[in-house]
Amino acid sequence: MASAEPDVGAPPRPSMETILMATSRGMRRAYDNRLAGLGLKLSEAFLLAHVHRRGPMTQTQLAEGLGIGRAATGALIDALERKELVERSAHAGDRRVWLVASTERAGPVVDEVAALDAALRAEMWSGISRAERRALSETLLRLQDNLAAIHNDQI
Repeated sequence: MASAEPDVGAPPRPSMETILMATSRGMRRAYDNRLAGLGLKLSEAFLLAHVHRRGPMTQTQLAEGLGIGRAATGALIDALERKELVERSAHAGDRRVWLVASTERAGPVVDEVAALDAALRAEMWSGISRAERRALSETLLRLQDNLAAIHNDQI
């Protein structure tokens, strides 16, 4: 019969929050490592794919769509503009606003990002069933709702 006494020599179990944060960092590192061959970071690839699929939009629209700040969005746009993957143009209806659009050069890069993403997802989720992924997704969405409620209560 197994002892009810905990193994005092065993290392402490990490908290769920620690596991989530470490997993998030690990996923970001994996994406950044794979994307390095394309000269991109995950946040740049995410913005590029977003604007490429949805068409020209303002920096504010991009920031809201990606859930990041306007300043961070501006820095990503600057980096992608230097790589000639996006370009800014004047907004026809509002001279104070710039539209951000993907360039012709972006299409093949977005295709490579999509292929890299599919391959990495297959590796990351190896050995984890569709049902397990679905249950995890549902749980994480509820957690996000709880966090949004906490955030809204603090505003």
